[in-house]
Amino acid sequence: MGDTNIFKVLADGQRREILTMLKDGRMNAGEIAEQLKVTPAALSYHLKLLKAADLIEEYKEKNFIYYEINTTVFDELIMWVNQFGGKKK
Repeated sequence: MGDTNIFKVLADGQRREILTMLKDGRMNAGEIAEQLKVTPAALSYHLKLLKAADLIEEYKEKNFIYYEINTTVFDELIMWVNQFGGKKK
């Protein structure tokens, strides 16, 4: 996981919504901004934090930058959370 506090990044509803949108496949910034109804500047801020936490990856293709969810970070997070599971009887 990145150096950024993943829990702080995930605490924001719009960033969680971006991740939910990306679970169905990659999207460019314009598509994300249109669905969220946010300005490019606001979206840029959220994408910057998601990238810093390694929750998303970006790919440049022609004149567009596409964003995709990074599932390996979620796998690590799930393993970390599972260590706190209750004892099985």
